Amino acid sequence: MKNLLNKAIAIIALSTVFAGCTNNDEVISGTGNLGVEFDNSFGANDLILSTQANTTSNSEVLKITTVKYIISNIVLTKEDGTTFTYPKSESYFIVDEATETSHLLELTNVPAANYTKVKFGIGVDKAQWELGATGQGNFLATAQAAGMMWSWSAGYKFLAFEGTFTSPTVANSTSFMVHTGQTGTDYNYTEVTLDLPTKAMVRTTIAPEIHVVADVSKIIDGTNKIKLSDNNMGGMGAMIMGGTNLPLITANLNGMFTVAHVHND
Repeated sequence: MKNLLNKAIAIIALSTVFAGCTNNDEVISGTGNLGVEFDNSFGANDLILSTQANTTSNSEVLKITTVKYIISNIVLTKEDGTTFTYPKSESYFIVDEATETSHLLELTNVPAANYTKVKFGIGVDKAQWELGATGQGNFLATAQAAGMMWSWSAGYKFLAFEGTFTSPTVANSTSFMVHTGQTGTDYNYTEVTLDLPTKAMVRTTIAPEIHVVADVSKIIDGTNKIKLSDNNMGGMGAMIMGGTNLPLITANLNGMFTVAHVHND
């Protein structure tokens, strides 16, 4: 009886070991796909272009007609702390609120792994721009077609945020344009790093999607508060494309993005 009991205990213990190996020692290899989806909002509300009235903390009411920004240089961090940098030649995208198909960035041939962070740039990094027009590949034509360049010598628009506004001091609906990019010697490119609330489990059979919410109110109503009214050029419209406000807006962009959730299916 005692021998039978000892054998039963041994079998249970061995089964537990095998079960642990099956559950915890998954062999992760190969490559898969990963989606990064950008969902624009204004504060807690989903963004609706042209008709939605959006109020800032400065009591300015905006009707937004255009939101476009360049996402670039995507880097993924694995759970062991190592990173995968998406190929630079394929790592430039334009997210346009008016074009739904542009909201999902589809990354291919991503090494299978559990990822815990995503980093990306807003704009085109200076090293890429310094390659000259012939070094931009297909992205130059893409940016020109999307209206995301001033000219080659002036460079890319990293962000285009446009519409109309009223305020306590501006009663009539007045246009506004906020563009970031290179101004003089300032190159207003910035990078954002986001923690994922759950791991993105890239596998040959699993293509996760990272759902990023971009709160566009933060562009002018983030840590730095920018009044469109203060930039209204004699009632002709507020245009912020340079000057002291541009680095403040660039700094605000770091607080514009959060990860809502990760789909692993």
